[in-house]
Amino acid sequence: MIARLRQVTAQWDVAVIGAGPGGLAAAHAAATAGARTIVLERAEHPRYKTCGGGLIGTSLAIAAPRIAVPARDTVAAITFTENGRRAFTRRSPGHPVLTMVRRDDFDFAWYEAARAAGAEVRQNAQVRTLDQDAEAATVTLADGEVLTARFVIGADGSAAISSRHVGVTFDQQDLGLEVEVAATGADRAAYRGRVLLDWGPVPGSYGWVFPKDDELTVGVIMEKGRGAETKKYLADFLAQLGLASRRVVRDSGHLTRCRRTDAPLRKGRVLVVGDAAGLLEPWTREGISYALRSGTWAGEVAARAQTPADLTEYDQNVQRELAPEMAAGRRLLRVFAKHPRLMHAAFATPMGWRAFESFCRGELSMANVVRRPSISTAINLLGGRPA
Repeated sequence: MIARLRQVTAQWDVAVIGAGPGGLAAAHAAATAGARTIVLERAEHPRYKTCGGGLIGTSLAIAAPRIAVPARDTVAAITFTENGRRAFTRRSPGHPVLTMVRRDDFDFAWYEAARAAGAEVRQNAQVRTLDQDAEAATVTLADGEVLTARFVIGADGSAAISSRHVGVTFDQQDLGLEVEVAATGADRAAYRGRVLLDWGPVPGSYGWVFPKDDELTVGVIMEKGRGAETKKYLADFLAQLGLASRRVVRDSGHLTRCRRTDAPLRKGRVLVVGDAAGLLEPWTREGISYALRSGTWAGEVAARAQTPADLTEYDQNVQRELAPEMAAGRRLLRVFAKHPRLMHAAFATPMGWRAFESFCRGELSMANVVRRPSISTAINLLGGRPA
């Protein structure tokens, strides 16, 4: 019994599992509100993370007041192609639409901010089990150490322990493959300030080239279950771009999972945020803004909650702010999968480009666009009716 008690640390108000943007935003919010906060991260910062690294305006609005955003490039031009053809470029001079970061830089900036706010960040801390009772939640680490907290925020990914504990279910799963290649001087000149988006050969798929100073991130994504086609798309895409011979700095793959509309966001004393909750935009699969928003709300709510019943505000925030965006994204993805050429043509129009750049800057939400009667009717006719 004495040995067991020595393993138990002092009581924490909030324990966060996972130190990506969602977990660290949660820790920053909770610690800033005065909660005794600990973050448990299985790796060690700075660490590489598969991610395109394009920050939209919604992400910048949360990040910029809290961290010095480590921008590798700012993007004011987008080139659109349809399976490598029919290229056109639209520009937004003086008004960047995306800010490019590397995730090791970005996550490390959040790591430092969370610590500065008063959170303890425990690295190389692998969570083995997660339990709870009427009094507290209990986290057991792989080395046998046991920690207790009034509330736990899970930000450890869609296939990890907190998501399974809460019982999150998913209705969309996609496979993304990326390579980061060393950029030549000519590459840097060609892509500086410009992103390339390619609508892919399989319905719903697309590819991208994101500039990050001395590197280019080249990636593709399509629905899970098409592994061979996804690999072929990436290889063909690199060849079309003339980048197949570049030195590969890193390559990786990852699954993205979107939650079912009825999937839980919490269970008792445990909340899930970001990827762990399946929160991301279904069409573009953009997830950083969803992680930052949901993480910030969860940290604020958990910091002032006294009982699990006090956590309902978190559900309400997600349902009010993020659920409509995800529903709109699902509708647009269905239209895109059925009519990629039409969507490609739409971005060539002044109205289509203005909508795209306004969305990227965080000035216009997909939900508000889709709610417009004329647009909603057109989407319905094109096969994008609400599920």
